[in-house]
Amino acid sequence: MDSDILVSRTQATTTQGATGYLTIDLAALGRNYQKLTSMLAPVGAGAVVKADAYGLGAERVAATLYDDGCRHFFVAQFVEAVRLRPALARDAQIFVLNGLQPGNEIGCAEMGVVPVLNSLAQWRQWSATARILKRCLPAVLQFDTGMSRLGFPQEERAELAAALRDGTNVEILFIMSHLASADDIESEQNGEQFAEMSSIADEFPGFDISFANSGGVFLGDAYHGVLARPGIALYGGAPNTGGRNPMEPVISLDVAVVQTRTVPAGTKIGYGGAHVTQRQMRLATIAAGYADGLPRSLGDLGAVYFNGIRLPIVGRVSMDSATVDISALPEGALTLGSLVEVLGPNQTLEAVARDAGTISYEILTGLGDRYHKQYC
Repeated sequence: MDSDILVSRTQATTTQGATGYLTIDLAALGRNYQKLTSMLAPVGAGAVVKADAYGLGAERVAATLYDDGCRHFFVAQFVEAVRLRPALARDAQIFVLNGLQPGNEIGCAEMGVVPVLNSLAQWRQWSATARILKRCLPAVLQFDTGMSRLGFPQEERAELAAALRDGTNVEILFIMSHLASADDIESEQNGEQFAEMSSIADEFPGFDISFANSGGVFLGDAYHGVLARPGIALYGGAPNTGGRNPMEPVISLDVAVVQTRTVPAGTKIGYGGAHVTQRQMRLATIAAGYADGLPRSLGDLGAVYFNGIRLPIVGRVSMDSATVDISALPEGALTLGSLVEVLGPNQTLEAVARDAGTISYEILTGLGDRYHKQYC
């Protein structure tokens, strides 16, 4: 392990009492952004930094991406835009994907944040705000192309088109939709949504289109529009299922050992005695549990690593701890304060997600705030 990282972790233990260390490689983040922009050129690439940049710290992540040329940042909720706005230069645009709740419109306009309007209700609220302020306000229009989550549904499109024809004090920067199955390159839904987006573009001519998310970047030029919105790929997650992940890892996670012990055959481990040892077993309890982003479902399925050796999780994951079988290690290899790898060279986000029966997004965004974040 790098000596600077060891020193940093020692300081974190002294000053913060941290027992888990989430290392975030900002240089790798930047290289992932550059890789995507190279694939997209001449199309632009924004960055999805919602949920505190997938848990990695939106201000630090956005500042890094800004230095790499990114000028379009997407959050989900207005409160995220409020927190992020002071961290970015004024030429950076922040978009609120979920649009605005009633009462947030004036604040949004004053901050220069751009709402993504998803319905006639949001359209009317934003238009009324522009009239109150007596100026033109920017917005993005999102259309539902088959996900049934956010966006103008088909039955609202005619009224919206009529409002645009009649003249409006809302400046439409571009129109967009979200791909539901872009992680599966072979999914028929990709083509279905593309066809629907093409139809919408005919109904609303003259507007630029933003369509591709992380997976959409890899579906080909037709899906890119003028601005792609990668998220998980920036943070090192696989943008598509199957095959090699083309993105560079951005995070690693190491967690400290709290206690070790040796137990005989027939010993019950964890809540409910869900695991009963079949032989003598040496155990280590580590200082992370489901409150720290290790799903309860990892019990008797997942693992951590030490010096490249897989150490299975045994019994149920607790709120603040998990128990692992360290019988494969030399006796004394792990003691109080030793670090085991949860995410890193031996175990990817996708591997943990697979063992937990979930997706990499949930693992990444679920990593708790009790870890010490180390940026490098």
